[in-house]
Amino acid sequence: AELTACGAPPADERLRIPVGHSVLGRVVDPLAEPLDGRGEIEATELWHLEREAPTIVQRSPVEEPLLTGWKVIDVLVPIGRGQRELILGDRQIGKTTLAVDAILNQKGQNVVCIYVAVGQKKSSTLAVIELLRSHGAMEYTSVVVASADDPPALRYLAPYAGCTLGEFFVLEGRDVLVVYDDLTKHADAYRELSLLLRRPPGREAYPGDVFYLHSRLLERACKLNEEAGGGSLTALPIAETQQGNVSAYIPTNLISITDGQVLLDTDLFNQGIKPAVDAGRSVSRVGGAAQVPEMRRRASALRLELAQFDEVRRFARFGTELDEATRQQIRRGERWQRLMTQPPHQPLSLGEEILVLTMAGGGYVDDVPEQEILAFEGAFLAHFRTEHPAALSQVDRTGTLPEEFAEAFTEAIQNFRSSWFRERNE
Repeated sequence: AELTACGAPPADERLRIPVGHSVLGRVVDPLAEPLDGRGEIEATELWHLEREAPTIVQRSPVEEPLLTGWKVIDVLVPIGRGQRELILGDRQIGKTTLAVDAILNQKGQNVVCIYVAVGQKKSSTLAVIELLRSHGAMEYTSVVVASADDPPALRYLAPYAGCTLGEFFVLEGRDVLVVYDDLTKHADAYRELSLLLRRPPGREAYPGDVFYLHSRLLERACKLNEEAGGGSLTALPIAETQQGNVSAYIPTNLISITDGQVLLDTDLFNQGIKPAVDAGRSVSRVGGAAQVPEMRRRASALRLELAQFDEVRRFARFGTELDEATRQQIRRGERWQRLMTQPPHQPLSLGEEILVLTMAGGGYVDDVPEQEILAFEGAFLAHFRTEHPAALSQVDRTGTLPEEFAEAFTEAIQNFRSSWFRERNE
């Protein structure tokens, strides 16, 4: 192709893919060609795969929460619409589960979701697709697949394709969530391409521009202001670490690009704390700005409690004699930590999360045996859904616990506790 004066090919020669509403519910490759055997995709337009990120003038602050349904995420490391939150951890400790459950929780929230599988085994990707289908999430989700046995060029293009498919909806003023699973394999594909093209290898044999590989992708995630349409693109990139080494080349690149990270810890996972989120090293740089006021008020106390618990528990390992107040603090912290665990594929609504925080913050679980915390919580939520559905719906809808409801809540939790302990002791 004839080059322009600046040395770049004419705009017409750059790779374009079909975009449009018809990609929802479909499984496609990085060129937006269907892989699900359901016929051709009816394209609304052809968009360039590589697009410039919105300018600063077009952006607005991230203030609206994107709820994942995971208590530990929504409470401790909240994610806002337009944010980039890295999910980081070793193999097989729940990174994909966290991200896929965030997609499941967008049902009925008017959020379009794109799941991009880069370099994953086909069996793993098929399991994710089947999970999305069984929960009715494919209605608002598109899946882009570049599996491990695909050429490196396709694996290299996949994240950009997913981002472009999402940007079509963003410019309509809608909210979009894109999951990149995972970007370490994306960087490996780019390294393979670069070495084949005889580009000079640098640190860990990656080419010198590997940082730009991901920065130009993740900079496209943002919250647009009203003049630009008001849509948002939230990115959940996933990166794999080796034996918890977060200072490796690609993880450090991604940490510096994103607005925070959710770090999963292998030791916590082996202790049965799932999701194995390390609350001390996980951070959201948007923070409380992406939480409703009620959640922010109650979460600040929990964050402090867990931080103090972690410090005291480390100190207690030296065998020092502890006074009763310190032992009580450790017992309370253990219950808080257990309360933040959650089974996969069972996301909670905002109202349920606020009720759980209110219950725990009032000290109503301090005398519940640690191993029975989740059973107590499940029974409490089931009781509340049955006995007080209107109140739960109001909390879910408004994100606040009304003052007139506080007394009724206290009475309800006390009555539930009495019956639960009575049944347990019989």
